[in-house]
Amino acid sequence: MKCLRCGNTDPVYFYQDQDVWYCRKCIAFGRVNVNELPPRKQYQRKRHTCHPQLKYPLTPAQKKASDELRRNLTLKQDSLVFACCGAGKTEIVMEAIADYLAMGKKVGFAISRRQVVLEIAERMQEAFPSLSVIAVCEGYTDIVDGDLIICTMHQLYRYHQTFDLLIMDEVDAFPYRGNAILKAIAMHACVGEKIYLTATPDDEMRKEVSAHHLNMVELFQRPHGYPLIVPEVKRGYSWMQITYLLLFLKSQRKAKIQTLVFVPTIRIAHRLTRFLSLKYACCAFTSKTENKEKIIKEFHEGAYEFLVATTVLERGITIKGIYVVILFADHPVFNEASLIQMIGRVGRSIEMPTGKGLFLCKRKTKDITQCITSLRKMNEGG
Repeated sequence: MKCLRCGNTDPVYFYQDQDVWYCRKCIAFGRVNVNELPPRKQYQRKRHTCHPQLKYPLTPAQKKASDELRRNLTLKQDSLVFACCGAGKTEIVMEAIADYLAMGKKVGFAISRRQVVLEIAERMQEAFPSLSVIAVCEGYTDIVDGDLIICTMHQLYRYHQTFDLLIMDEVDAFPYRGNAILKAIAMHACVGEKIYLTATPDDEMRKEVSAHHLNMVELFQRPHGYPLIVPEVKRGYSWMQITYLLLFLKSQRKAKIQTLVFVPTIRIAHRLTRFLSLKYACCAFTSKTENKEKIIKEFHEGAYEFLVATTVLERGITIKGIYVVILFADHPVFNEASLIQMIGRVGRSIEMPTGKGLFLCKRKTKDITQCITSLRKMNEGG
C-alpha cells in the first residue's frame, strides 16, 4: 500500500474503514484513500499582462540574477536562489512571475511562516496592483483562489497539481525542513517548474545542485551596495552577558535606534522582558505570543524600544534601522543558519544600510565561527 499524497508505505499508518484503506500519516490534511490521488480542484487561469512596479529599479546584480532565473525557467529547469539576507530575493522572482502570468499559467508562492505570508502578499500586491493577490494561511482561508496565491507550506495541500510555477521560500527552515509529508505535498502541488529561495542552503540542497537537479543562482550583494553586518562577539558568564546587553541597550536608547534581542527559549524571553520592562518599553515575542501582527505594527511605529524574541522572528521581518543582539548565542538552539538569519535583520533598508550586531556567549561555538566566516565570504562575493 502507498499513499499517493505523502508517499507513506509504512503499514502502521494505514487504517481500514470497512473495505477501504486510508493513510493516517497525512490525515491532518484530509482523508486520502490508498492508491487514490487527492481531488484536483479547478482554479482560475487568466492571462495577465503586467510588469512589477518596484519602489527602486533592480540593481545590475539583481537584474543579472533575475535574467538567469528566467533563462532556467525557459529551459524548464528548477532553480535554487542562494542570496544573502536583504539581497531582494522576492524582487528578483517578480519578472519570472510576470512571464508565467502572461502565458495564463498559475503561480504560487509558499513560505514556512504565517507572518511572512502576510508581508510578502502585501509586497506583491504593491508590485502588481492590477492583480488579485491572495494570502492563504491561518485566519485567512475564506478565499483560496486569486491571480497570485501566497500561502504557508501547510496550505499547499489545497492545491494538488495546480501550480505551473511554485516559488518556495525558507525551505531550509522549520517546519518544511526534514518534513517528508510537507515536501511530498509541495511536490504534488506543482505541475511545472520550482524556484527555491534561501540565504542558508543546507547540505541536501547543495547536493541537488551538485547532481544538476537544480541550477544555482547566486546573489550576495544588497541593493544599497553596503556589506553585510558582521557581528561583534563578546564572551562572558551569564551575568556578564546581561551587563553587556544593558550597556548596549543604554547606548541604543541615546541613539534612538530600535533593537531586536534574540534569546534561545520562551522562558528566557518572558523572564528577561519582565526584568527589562522596569526601565524600557519592550515586549516579548515568541511562538506563543498573541496578536503578533499588532505587536509588529506597534514596533514599526516605535511603540517599543526593543523586542525580546525567540527564533520565530529570525526570518522575513524587515524593520528600518534595526540593531540585533543575540543573548546566549552559544545555546544549541542557535545553529549557523539561524545566526545568519538573525544578524541578517540588520542593515536591510536603503535608507539605513548600516548597523550593529552583537553575539553574547560564554564560548565561541563552531556555529558562531561558521556564521562569521560565511558572512565574510558573502561580502567577498561568495
